[in-house]
Order: sequence, then C-alpha cells, then structure tokens
Amino acid sequence: MKFRFKSVRLEELYTNERGAHKYPRSVVNNFFEVMSIIEAASNEGQLAQIRGLNLEKLGGRRKGQLSIRLSKQYRLIYTRIEDCLVVLEISKHYR
Repeated sequence: MKFRFKSVRLEELYTNERGAHKYPRSVVNNFFEVMSIIEAASNEGQLAQIRGLNLEKLGGRRKGQLSIRLSKQYRLIYTRIEDCLVVLEISKHYR
C-alpha cells in the first residue's frame, strides 16, 4: 500500500530512526513492524483482517481517522487520502 507521513518528524523516524529516543523501544519496534505490514498490504481491507493490529475507526474530533495499536498506551493514527494512507502521528492513549 502506498503511504506517506504528515510530518517530517515521523518520516525521519521511519527513514533513519531519528527521534526514536522519545518513545519506548518496544513502541519503535512495533512502529517498524506495522509500517512493513502497511507497505506489504495491497489495500486497507487486508489491514482490517489482521486482528493483532487492533484497527479502530475513531470518532469525535478524529472522525475519519483510524488507529493501529503499537502498545497498550501508544497508537499509530492515520487517515486515507484517495489511494494513499497518510500517517498522522504516534499518539499516547490514556486509559
């Protein structure tokens, strides 16, 4: 699947792990694993079929966005624009 990053900060994390120290190591590892799954998927439906990703549609002010769980506290937030997945942020999710 085609994807791009909304911010340079996320692109730097993906391309050369710049800023990785801001997140727990397990979150960074899961980020790379999720990005490889996204890259290998041919469409968003394939992502929804992978239960371990815990793909969720968001509501409220984030309506139209989706999240993939990176850990109990961190989520990868993204949206779709045409045929491209746009990674918006890594968000700390409080329960």
